[in-house]
Amino acid sequence: MKKIPLLAILILITAGSMFAQTAPDAAELTRMLNEFLAGASRNDAAIHDRFWADDLIYTRSAGSRVTKADVMRGVRNAPAPKPGDPAVIYTAEDIRIQQYGDTAIVAFRLVATSDTAGIKQVSNLLNSGTFLKRDGKWQVVNWQSTRMPRTNEETRADAGVAVDTFHQSLVAADGKKLISVLDEGFIWTKHDGAWMNRSQMLDDLASGKLKFAKPDMSKSEISIWGDTAVVHGEIDKKQRYTLTLFNQLGGWKAIALHTSRRN
Repeated sequence: MKKIPLLAILILITAGSMFAQTAPDAAELTRMLNEFLAGASRNDAAIHDRFWADDLIYTRSAGSRVTKADVMRGVRNAPAPKPGDPAVIYTAEDIRIQQYGDTAIVAFRLVATSDTAGIKQVSNLLNSGTFLKRDGKWQVVNWQSTRMPRTNEETRADAGVAVDTFHQSLVAADGKKLISVLDEGFIWTKHDGAWMNRSQMLDDLASGKLKFAKPDMSKSEISIWGDTAVVHGEIDKKQRYTLTLFNQLGGWKAIALHTSRRN
């Protein structure tokens, strides 16, 4: 076997690197990405349909793998947003594009920002997509999303903001602010065993049927397990509570509240 001269190897490596870094369609791919994220922020089915190829393989940050049909079904079946519901805005930062002829790799940091009643929550994910040019049109054939790790201190601080907002909203009977940290499937289990869902809680809060005292946060403790936070605390000397939150794309949401009376 003939040995390949070192100089020839260096030339090949350099040429390949220059080819990848040039990315002649970088401007078009960047425009496509930004237009897609703007459309995804408003749940635009048409822009999803143009962006994803029919043979898409999409690996979500939660670890599930879906097809284009799955994505389109989710977009089209999504419930219409209600007044006051938090809207999530998606933007791209640190975009890197490498092009190899009719194939391109687009990697970026996805920033998901929700803003409801002045309460902002931000999530960051590392995304990368494989774009293929067919008949002069770029589409995504493979997509990978990975949530960026955060320190325990950052996670606990973010959860703490959501907990504070939850309590302050209840005390002030501020339903608009409460929605920003209240999941649609939220359930409150009262000390007598009765259940109350999110709609009932918001209605009773607005009508004045529900009144809440501010708990003593010095006697509250937040425990973190991955994307789940559990808060134990006292409302007053006679009542204790357990609040469970889940970290969704767009921020922490309360999913369950349990209150009990002390003996």
